Amino acid sequence: MCDFNNLDDDAKQRYHQQLIECATALGGKNFFLTMLEAVRKTKPHPLVAKQCAFHFSHGSIHWNKVIFQDKFTLLASVRTQKKLLPKPSHLHYKKVFNLIRTLQPVTFTVKPKQRKDGHGFTMNTFDRINETTTQLNPVFDAVFFCSIDTVKKILAYQPRAS
Repeated sequence: MCDFNNLDDDAKQRYHQQLIECATALGGKNFFLTMLEAVRKTKPHPLVAKQCAFHFSHGSIHWNKVIFQDKFTLLASVRTQKKLLPKPSHLHYKKVFNLIRTLQPVTFTVKPKQRKDGHGFTMNTFDRINETTTQLNPVFDAVFFCSIDTVKKILAYQPRAS
């Protein structure tokens, strides 16, 4: 998803709609972008926090399982692949398979500080397409990995007139 320019118009519209819904549920585009900036500035990366939580000025993100540094590093390295799971004969197949199996049940809950700002949203790490195809959830990718400029581009996307 971070390579937004190479997506077809339907995928661009779908990702735009997903991020707009998430931003609205958090209090608007500015609050959403503030969250992304806080995530990008935090070292070490918020996903490896032992308390399974990340707090920013307008809310918080909580998840239900600790993500260790080795899983985070592997996730960061394979996240840009179209097919997340390589062929069984691939050298890193077992590592990636275990990564997916470990992180598949993790659910992230994003909530604004003020209830009046929105109801928040939830996201998973992966979207399972079918038995053999799993991809990184585009909202998860936007929140934790994509550049802020790319997310701004997605949020501002206007479909071409036919």
